[in-house]
Amino acid sequence: MGSAGWLDDTEQRAWRSLLTAYRRLLHCLDAELQACQDMSVSDYGVLVELSEAPGGRMRMCELAELAHLSPSGLTRRLDTLVQAGWVERARCPTDRRGAFAVLTAAGRARLERAAPDHVAQVRHHFVDRLSRQQLHLLAEALEMVATGCGEPPEAGAPERPEVPAQ
Repeated sequence: MGSAGWLDDTEQRAWRSLLTAYRRLLHCLDAELQACQDMSVSDYGVLVELSEAPGGRMRMCELAELAHLSPSGLTRRLDTLVQAGWVERARCPTDRRGAFAVLTAAGRARLERAAPDHVAQVRHHFVDRLSRQQLHLLAEALEMVATGCGEPPEAGAPERPEVPAQ
């Protein structure tokens, strides 16, 4: 990747605002979920991913990617969830090195107990602070960023028009 030059004030503000908002929001949600449910946001995220997987099971490598954890980070996270009885590890019958994480009935029940609090916290700290239009624009913009991550910009691609502030 070549040198694109320094970020201008608008670009710098957008970038730093994204990082600050992400860190503060995650910290706040984690602290509140810990306080009311004795569960971390990371544990909650792993349980959600498993609950949405067919049969409540997922290959460990896929789960690590979806949960934004390194393989060793997922292993540590699963150790806690297995000890709590919320997840089990299962060997892959077709790949001796492969393993699955499997959501237990207790894990599903625990997720269902925590979900209303987590949703209320997300609504309070994120959703309710933005208008429907802002939510739509933010989702669209972040989806565009997420899809383009790791892909070099197309040569000669037209610049996106600047969206006026609302």
